[in-house]
Amino acid sequence: MAALTPTSLKDLKAIAIPRHARWDPLGLMTVRSHVRESLASIGPVEEHRFITNSEDGVNFILKLPGRQPTLKPLLVGAHYDGPLHSIGADDNASAVAALLELARRWSSNPPRRPVWLVAFDLEEWGMLGSAALAEKLSTDQQPLKLMVSLEMLAFTSDKQDYPHPAMRHIYGDRGDFIALVANAGAGLMLPRLTHAMGQHVTTKPLPVLRAGHDVPAVRRSDHSPFWDHGYDALMVTDTSFMRNPHYHQMSDTVETLDLEFFASVIEGLDAALSEL
Repeated sequence: MAALTPTSLKDLKAIAIPRHARWDPLGLMTVRSHVRESLASIGPVEEHRFITNSEDGVNFILKLPGRQPTLKPLLVGAHYDGPLHSIGADDNASAVAALLELARRWSSNPPRRPVWLVAFDLEEWGMLGSAALAEKLSTDQQPLKLMVSLEMLAFTSDKQDYPHPAMRHIYGDRGDFIALVANAGAGLMLPRLTHAMGQHVTTKPLPVLRAGHDVPAVRRSDHSPFWDHGYDALMVTDTSFMRNPHYHQMSDTVETLDLEFFASVIEGLDAALSEL
């Protein structure tokens, strides 16, 4: 198994604090500063500010050049705000730590295509940050190769639930895999991505139709606004509350996470996405 880098572990611990926009705004400000400074240490950071339903937030965007700069960009995002009454280590400090690690790697070892790394705000308020950015990109007619939402990446369990009982026969009883949940367009990329990630961590694909409206549980992250605006998008997830009993609880701490599994997920993401 892979080992988590000291820098990634430091990021994970710095972000895994209460940071809900209303419940702990000071915590959210602290995490905002950490994420922005971490991205700014790599390159220029764009601040995408938005106001929705009287809530205001800011998405941070770091754009890295690829080896083939004329290709359509890949957008990889993770939300940095946290749930109400929760430390939010898996949800979603794990994904933000992964985002920062990928940014560092790709700044020195450029991926095949340009990559936009986005730290989304206010996901816990109904994906407000990702909805605002998806709408802006759609209005601007900005093409994307793929949008990838990183959503809870570091928990494993002996037990696994599913949105439909029949899925157990396909995916098994153990929560020891990472899932790739894709809409129809992104589904065409699933075999390649699953194979590349699978060299590092057990990876299982889940293609969904109709932007996931028939399975609402698969829409609960920042990929769904991109689905709704017609983009090819997928969610990378440890399946959240279908596996993790600490979901949205104060017990969602770093100590509950499987750090070897998490490190392997990062290795898999690097391998799969850098050559997309």
